[in-house]
Amino acid sequence: MSRIGDKPVTVSPGVEAVVGGQDVRVSGPKGTLELTLPDAVQVALDAGVLLVRATSNAKSAKALAGTCRSLIDNMVRGVSVGFEKKLELQGVGYRASAKGADLTLQLGFSHPVAYRLPDGVAAATPSQTEIVISGADKQLVGQVSAEIRAFRPPEPYKGKGVRYAGEWVRRKEAKKK
Repeated sequence: MSRIGDKPVTVSPGVEAVVGGQDVRVSGPKGTLELTLPDAVQVALDAGVLLVRATSNAKSAKALAGTCRSLIDNMVRGVSVGFEKKLELQGVGYRASAKGADLTLQLGFSHPVAYRLPDGVAAATPSQTEIVISGADKQLVGQVSAEIRAFRPPEPYKGKGVRYAGEWVRRKEAKKK
């Protein structure tokens, strides 16, 4: 069984954590994130360290405490360093361009695909076939990346589509005569 829930979360310098009842608020240079904890979990702030504990000895409460500890750790890392996901476009004529909160994708359809980025997430296109999604909220960065990938997931015959950087796509052999 994992013991990750027993480890304390160290609040890094430049990050401010505020605990009020079941609410945890973490602020830093990359933004502010909030989390409301379930009743089975309590958190305490002690000298720059957040301690997450289960309120009972039930197995589900201990599991929930470990999950909440990981969420709080991701919040602290997100507001100090941030998270990013890289996507690659593979295919002839597949390209992307980011302008502010709008991402425009050419993915082989008869029309360009326009995607509006939510608040707290930024996109950069270092080249026409690369997209870098970044933000403070790990869940939101992953969700936006998955939504962009879902426009044209990699297909197994030619490998064309939007894929995560380093993702391995299983290729199939073409039909033989």
